[in-house]
Amino acid sequence: MAVPRISKEDLKTLLDNPDTAPVIVDARLKYPYEHSTATLPGAVRLAPGAPDVSTLPAGREVVAYDSDPEEIAAERLAFELVRRGYKVRVLQGGIGDWMTAKLPVDAKTAPQTAPPAPAAKS
Repeated sequence: MAVPRISKEDLKTLLDNPDTAPVIVDARLKYPYEHSTATLPGAVRLAPGAPDVSTLPAGREVVAYDSDPEEIAAERLAFELVRRGYKVRVLQGGIGDWMTAKLPVDAKTAPQTAPPAPAAKS
């Protein structure tokens, strides 16, 4: 069973109206999530695997996205959420297509690389 998809244009239209806005779930794998500086507007983070759904309001549609053009991580999370009774769609093309279209994003901090240790003096 395939999880339904939603286009970036249709999602943008839903987000523009608070009455129809779904809950946006960031389902990216650990590395792509941690090393990114952006999320979709208002997105909540649910890690793939055993998601803690306590942050998701009941009765609202959920749209999951990831960074894979094939939406693999988002689809896996969506299957789990459907199993738990949520109505879920997956964002076609993920955050990459969303950002390429220059649609709005929220900023997030990515990890900073530690500066190299000073060289020992001889």
